[in-house]
Amino acid sequence: MKRIILFVLTNIAVMAVLMITTRILGVDRYLTANGLNMTALAGFSLIMGFGGATISLLMSKQIAKWSTPGFVLINQPRNADEAWIVDTVARFAQKAGIGMPEVGIFEGDPNAFATGANKNNALVAVSTGLLYNMTREEVEAVIGHEVAHIANGDMVTMTLIQGVMNTFVVFLSRVIGYAVDSFLRKGDSESSGPGIGYMVTTIVLDILLGFLAGMVVAWFSRQREFRADAGAAQLMGRKQPMINALARLGGLTPGELPKNMAALGITGGLGKLFSTHPPIEERIAALQQG
Repeated sequence: MKRIILFVLTNIAVMAVLMITTRILGVDRYLTANGLNMTALAGFSLIMGFGGATISLLMSKQIAKWSTPGFVLINQPRNADEAWIVDTVARFAQKAGIGMPEVGIFEGDPNAFATGANKNNALVAVSTGLLYNMTREEVEAVIGHEVAHIANGDMVTMTLIQGVMNTFVVFLSRVIGYAVDSFLRKGDSESSGPGIGYMVTTIVLDILLGFLAGMVVAWFSRQREFRADAGAAQLMGRKQPMINALARLGGLTPGELPKNMAALGITGGLGKLFSTHPPIEERIAALQQG
């Protein structure tokens, strides 16, 4: 319940900030008596497209700490396991040439995630289920996978891709919506401004184009997973630990990640087109052939 409330409140706050920004800049008034103001619409689309993605990225570390069940930031290791996790992250971070990330541990099924807007000030977290169900070498490979995500700049890359796709969705849905509405109102001299045709078309296209954009973003995310697997193998110095970790995860129940962390977690996705992760078999095959 806490996560749901936090998710809703965060999204409301983000939308409020974006709407206020577009109002202050005047780009929310892209519908005029003379038609669409394309410059204003482009500005509106950019703010709505990149704004939410960027704010979410900037808040990602704090949201992860708040919303992940049982999350504990390891400032001072309380036991040998936590000390080993911190040492492993530090070793991989140094090898990858990035700043030392914050390290956390959380209760739950086998999983891990990395997040943060700055590769030199990121966050890596692993679950207790990962520690209890995998060998040290396998856990080390999973940590390497997350550090590779940070070193590759995947959080920023995916935010930019998401922002671009969001911008196109907002822009195209309104342009097409206006064109459809203009066609439906052709010859109607009494009506002024967009009508119901614009509203319905825009809403429908926001949904349909949003699904298409989601497929594109998911495809890019899957490619980043292959790179992170390869990066983990490079950090480990050999491929087999990452292959073993993936094989082990394939036989375990994936843990649920916070929604904004799911794209960078170690476990697989749901559907082929919308999955943020390739199937375990494909990831293992890519490592074996690489």
